[in-house]
Amino acid sequence: MTTLDAPTDVVARVGGWDDNDTVFLNRELSWLAFNARVLQLAADADVPLLEQVRFLSIFSRNLDEFFQVRVSGLFDQAAAGVTSPSPDGLLPGEQLAMIRDVVRSLVAEQERRLQDSIVSQLMAAGIELVEWRDLTDAERLGLTEHFRDRIFPILTPLAVDPGHPFPYVSDLSLNLAVVVRDPVESRELFARVKVPNTLLRWTRVGEDHRYVPLEQVIAAHLDELFPGMEIVEHHPFRVTRNADLSDTLDEAEDLLSAVEFELRRRRFGRATRLEIDSAMSEEVVDLLMREFDLEAPALYTNDAPLDLTSLSEIADIGRPDLCYPAWKGVRDRRLEADDEPLDLFAEIRKAEIVVHHPYESFSRSVVEFIRQAAADPKVLAIKITLYRTASNSPIVDALINAAERGKQVAVLVELKARFDEAANIGWARRLEKAGVHVAYGLLGLKIHTKIAMVVREDVDGIRRYCHVGTGNYNHRTARIYEDIGIITANPQVGDDLAHLFNHLTGYGREIEYDTLLVAPDQLRPRLEALIDGEIASGRGRIIMKMNALVDAPMIEKLYEASQAGVDIDLIVRGQCSLRPGIPGLSERIRVRSIVGRFLEHSRVFTFFNGNGPGERVTYIGSADLMSRNLNRRVEVMVRVDDRESQHRVNEIIDVGLDDDRLAWTLDGIGVWTKRRGPAAIDSQVRLQDLARARTNG
Repeated sequence: MTTLDAPTDVVARVGGWDDNDTVFLNRELSWLAFNARVLQLAADADVPLLEQVRFLSIFSRNLDEFFQVRVSGLFDQAAAGVTSPSPDGLLPGEQLAMIRDVVRSLVAEQERRLQDSIVSQLMAAGIELVEWRDLTDAERLGLTEHFRDRIFPILTPLAVDPGHPFPYVSDLSLNLAVVVRDPVESRELFARVKVPNTLLRWTRVGEDHRYVPLEQVIAAHLDELFPGMEIVEHHPFRVTRNADLSDTLDEAEDLLSAVEFELRRRRFGRATRLEIDSAMSEEVVDLLMREFDLEAPALYTNDAPLDLTSLSEIADIGRPDLCYPAWKGVRDRRLEADDEPLDLFAEIRKAEIVVHHPYESFSRSVVEFIRQAAADPKVLAIKITLYRTASNSPIVDALINAAERGKQVAVLVELKARFDEAANIGWARRLEKAGVHVAYGLLGLKIHTKIAMVVREDVDGIRRYCHVGTGNYNHRTARIYEDIGIITANPQVGDDLAHLFNHLTGYGREIEYDTLLVAPDQLRPRLEALIDGEIASGRGRIIMKMNALVDAPMIEKLYEASQAGVDIDLIVRGQCSLRPGIPGLSERIRVRSIVGRFLEHSRVFTFFNGNGPGERVTYIGSADLMSRNLNRRVEVMVRVDDRESQHRVNEIIDVGLDDDRLAWTLDGIGVWTKRRGPAAIDSQVRLQDLARARTNG
């Protein structure tokens, strides 16, 4: 691992907000430190300008979900009078107060970055983000015509008075709070105008790359919405609501109907955050706070335009010179056919295939695997789990094609995949209509596994071909999410997956697996046993890559290993509640996070004595070290037995440990530091180079 110690190589530091006296860092503040690392990419001169804009958008989108789920959960706990502290010793109310302070600081930094730097850089590049007051008379005239033709017909002003109750305001919608004066009765009235999300937020001005916020175009024409009224004031606002599904789903007899009901109820979830324009009058603020039943800590005042998630529109305007170089995942040489159609199953029989996305194409490997299985007359059955998939999914199309050809197709659809519930209900019904056997999982558990199995009649008998991965069966997110998958005909993996699928669609207890670690029953105890093995070896070493590490018992187990002399390297993209490098506790533990163009999503656990003294064992799969993954989800980690596959996975990890461009390191007080090292290794660029080299031979 590259060691960076020189003080001059420090690029940025974030975090350090957590001063509790326990051995755990607060998970919410740790998540905010992750989002701060995302925000730093919007200030990185090595990141192309429109990608900096995109990272501003991603920062806001991440923060929205954080409030919809995590902050909303803390609000509920505080309202219920929960007195049990989190592992770091903080009560819900204390966490909410700390979150508010950090969020205010981060959003202020985001606004400074946009207004003081990016706007001027965009202007220099011929892209202008302007306000209505900056437009010429001719430009305003053109936008007035556009307003009347394209915007006015969509708008619905909603009055608030004794005859018109305060209207429902949907989650994350952008709105205008409007105060008008009736010149006849000389009284002021309040109205709400929703900014339509069916239109682009940034309205193009003429033919140039000049853009004005849609709400400002609407605000400039409020006199047409409220004829005969005097416009006193108008300000944008935005409310965030609790978007988590009810725990009662775990006891539902009809899960599909229950999820549909909860999705309808979600629209009316409790408000947890109100974002307003800084110029909004106190009277309007008070009215909104009262109507949304919020107290002062839930109010966030902004100077920049609200809802900067919309900056993704600017990032996508079509200026490749201001973006990352285009990357299209390569195809494994073994998956390339010369003249004859590729027999993918013959290639898998020769040796298993490791696919690493987005460096290698998901569509030309995993999708092709399912597509060929659907069309192959020798294939008898296909089984797969779907957690999140894309609209117009080629995998769903292939599964329907297979069912229509008379194959046995079984699909486990996780209806409770957060924010994908409605889409998954749609897929489930479409699959059922085509004759696919659709199951919705186990009571009280989310099915988070990424597994597929194809049963084929080969010349020498029935054979199972399997895919086990770390990412979803989603061809769109596979272009930006870093994930690892293994496609194999290993009979032990096939036997294990067959038993697991039967358990998930039927009944079963105390199933033993040879190559799999399966949550919630076996994963935690097996990981603890592997850690114990490293402790007992006297020369232990562990490397783990994951999205999040917040499970307290697992953290304590890693502390135990460190104190016993085990060297531990952790690559944690997001939350990490472990405190590394503390003498007597965790001095042998090192934590780093890689944040860059592609979202690091793979999970890899390596134990250097896992197969006996000096015999390394590696698992890949779907599980992070979070309580929900270990206790309340069906997760699968598969042992990587093939030597070439082991080499590929180990190479991926080694590149991540060598990174000294995208990597951040964590210290014991929760500070993440980004440094420039002498090797100048950007792990994501390096993995692109390795993928190209494999393809070119």
